[in-house]
Amino acid sequence: MPPPFDLRERTKAFALRVVRMFVALPKTDEARVMGKQALRAGTSVGANFREAHRARSKAEFIAKVGDCLKELDETSYWLELLMEGDIVPSSKLAPLHDEAQQLLAILTTISKNAKKGKDSKDSE
Repeated sequence: MPPPFDLRERTKAFALRVVRMFVALPKTDEARVMGKQALRAGTSVGANFREAHRARSKAEFIAKVGDCLKELDETSYWLELLMEGDIVPSSKLAPLHDEAQQLLAILTTISKNAKKGKDSKDSE
């Protein structure tokens, strides 16, 4: 099933996938520590994107999209550690990691366009 077009819905769906990933993690200390970090970062992407949508200025919009980018990059980091540390098979986390990378690319473009002066809030 393709991801939702509306980024508010897509980032919320991403957060829900991160929550489900966290619940399914092995009950080891390592998995729980890394999982909680991924959970915190991954669920904040959608909240920050919604805040960007409610921004009162272009600068606030750019800053909130920047927060989304930081949280997505951090989520990717924790997912990579879970995979590369052999805590979770890569095959299980690869689709979630791929979605994080896709969202990172989309939001990077939105951020760049906003900084160039285009009205990115209306383009997604």
